[in-house]
Amino acid sequence: MSTLFRLDASIRVDGSVTRAVADTLENAILAELGDATVTRREVGITPIASDVWATAAFAGYTPEDQRSPEQKEAAAIAAGLADELAAADVAILTAPFYNWGVSQHFKTWADIVLTDPRFAPGAEGGKGKHAFLVIARGGGYGEGTPRYGWDHATDWYKRVISDVWGFQLEVIEAELTLAEGNPAMADLVELAHKNLAEAHSAAESHGKTVAGKLAA
Repeated sequence: MSTLFRLDASIRVDGSVTRAVADTLENAILAELGDATVTRREVGITPIASDVWATAAFAGYTPEDQRSPEQKEAAAIAAGLADELAAADVAILTAPFYNWGVSQHFKTWADIVLTDPRFAPGAEGGKGKHAFLVIARGGGYGEGTPRYGWDHATDWYKRVISDVWGFQLEVIEAELTLAEGNPAMADLVELAHKNLAEAHSAAESHGKTVAGKLAA
């Protein structure tokens, strides 16, 4: 039986584009497989305490028999988070775009996972496995737009998930997600709808493809 791991980092449930597109992706995979285990980690609504990372990081440089109770607890949390990712055949990771950078909730999770030896730099704990990064950005950041170059997050996600962890990564992106609620973006509503539809279509297509590979 295949196992999916899904991480949600949006601070919203209702109206969350990353959650909606990830739902399409997850449902497409499950529909093709028919039977799979899904492990979920919610860090947007119930974030992991930010001090866990520093404590777990220092625990890694401390002999186990000399670790403080706090270090032992942080190392156990890190191992548990890494267990979830290591057990998955496919990882679905959602990353809303806040303030032009990496989601703090996603980064806290990733920083803690990076303290585990299986996902530390050089270990490539995801090698040979598939991962999907679902990104939603409220505005437009492509070449030629006024804020081209302001996306300081996407490359970081790719570096960690693909280059450091070794996953075979596919990125599914939706932009202009705030167009309907922002009068200044009224001229972009139609384009926003098209962009979102394409994101859902890509999610369904990728879901079917990876499910086929898992079932083979």
